[in-house]
Amino acid sequence: MTKNDDPLIAISDLFEVLHLLTRLPVPMQSEMRGAAAAWAYPLAGLVVGAVAAVVGLTGFALGLPTALCALLSLASLVITTGALHEDGLADSIDGFWGGWTTERRLEIMKDSRIGAYGVIALVLALAARWAAIWMLFEVNATAAAAGILVASATSRAMMPQIMANLPRAREGGLSAQVGDVPLVTALVAFGVAFVTAFVFAGWGGLLALIWGVVVTLVIARIAWVKIGGQTGDVLGATQQLVEIAVLLSLLA
Repeated sequence: MTKNDDPLIAISDLFEVLHLLTRLPVPMQSEMRGAAAAWAYPLAGLVVGAVAAVVGLTGFALGLPTALCALLSLASLVITTGALHEDGLADSIDGFWGGWTTERRLEIMKDSRIGAYGVIALVLALAARWAAIWMLFEVNATAAAAGILVASATSRAMMPQIMANLPRAREGGLSAQVGDVPLVTALVAFGVAFVTAFVFAGWGGLLALIWGVVVTLVIARIAWVKIGGQTGDVLGATQQLVEIAVLLSLLA
């Protein structure tokens, strides 16, 4: 099969993106489709979200306080992904506001050390996610589980949108490793998020999806102005901030 004959969707794509975006023990694929598999990013989010939802619901069933149930769910989200996206958020904030030129910002983002901006962003992001999930558990456990699933899927569906519409700011890193995402692949990812949002949260889920799009557009604009494109760190920041926006929207 030639590259042009590659199918738009392949079942193996889910295993590929789980291997890329999580620390879950999934079998390695003999042939990696890279950017063509990006449509499955929201499915990976569903898997990650399902694990976190089950952990939180288990705590709720055991009679744990809702604040602790939310904390357990949040810890699961972080551990399952190896803090991949949290790292991207910290690096992006450090670079965007710690450098005066594009070259310096990219250099800071590549640095493994974390700066003050990154620490503050991480603390605020974790606090916002914990508070939002906690409030959803206060509504009821079902709302919390649904919110985690919708936020996890939607936030990862926005990553291919960035990849398909912004050039890479540098070679190397996660974004370059995956390659250029075709627009149709990004649209399929968005479609998966659309269905997920409506199935699990109804019209409120679609409103949350709209907020996710708004946040993604803002991040894309900032990334374009600051570094002239996107990197793997920008994708991680997009996931984190869209997840927060979706969770907060579902509380409204």
